[in-house]
Amino acid sequence: MSIPLTFSAEVAEARAQGRAIVALESTIITHGMPYPQNEQVAQQVEADVRAAGAVPATIAVIDGVLHIGLDATQLSTLAQAKGVAKLSRADMAVCIATGGTGATTVAATMIAAELAGISVFATGGIGGVHKGAENSFDISADLMELAQTPVTVVAAGAKAILDVAKTLEVLETQGVPVITVGQDSFPAFWSASSPLKSPLRLDSAAQIAAAHRTRVAMGLPGGQLIANPIPKADEIPAADLNPIIARAQADAEAHGITGKGVTPYLLQRIFELTEGRSLTANIALVRNNARLAAEIAIALATKPA
Repeated sequence: MSIPLTFSAEVAEARAQGRAIVALESTIITHGMPYPQNEQVAQQVEADVRAAGAVPATIAVIDGVLHIGLDATQLSTLAQAKGVAKLSRADMAVCIATGGTGATTVAATMIAAELAGISVFATGGIGGVHKGAENSFDISADLMELAQTPVTVVAAGAKAILDVAKTLEVLETQGVPVITVGQDSFPAFWSASSPLKSPLRLDSAAQIAAAHRTRVAMGLPGGQLIANPIPKADEIPAADLNPIIARAQADAEAHGITGKGVTPYLLQRIFELTEGRSLTANIALVRNNARLAAEIAIALATKPA
């Protein structure tokens, strides 16, 4: 059985020419912000990848077909669509098999990228271990995906609403390289640094590409998490943000928010409490990650000397 998979004209041409391609998720479009801002940000992130010399491939399932790259009309339609499924490893195949439409999370985008032969993926922040997971067992599928799917994922760390220390522990247990770019401190999503030491550090796209190639040569499963700190000019300092996150989490508990509802509730509440600064920072970090991912993809597309 073949998978219903199609490439946009731009991505198909890039594949034929052996050009660098960067995978992009689509949940930021359908679940991240309202229309038309979601479409504008998606277009800007794609433009950032192109400006850096690579080709963007925004990934989504539309009417049961896995799209690797969206044209302008498809992106606009997705940005305005209602009731779009949020796809991860568990439900991606069902959505395709039943002719559904869904936006891809980190895990689902990694799966699609591997199917399409794309080695680098830029996102905002990965999912991870939720606070209180020792009782709820709420751990994102993103962590297990990183352990088994050979894609280099560029993110601004794990979302700061998570238990980041436990997230790093799970990644270590799963054998996932966690590499921070240019600093020893693990970044905290909206904030450039945290008290947590990064397991690994590299300072250039070329070094990251070399590490990716070496893992492939060694036959090691899984990908790499590249933690790219948000630029200092765009960050919300942790000292400002930590009390806001604590208040949002207390509000979620008071309102009985659980399961899949926790993350969207917290992100919306933090948006309100920061008077929109969290979203502005989120957009900045996604764009920053897209630019670095393009550099890594170009380094991988260039044969080593």
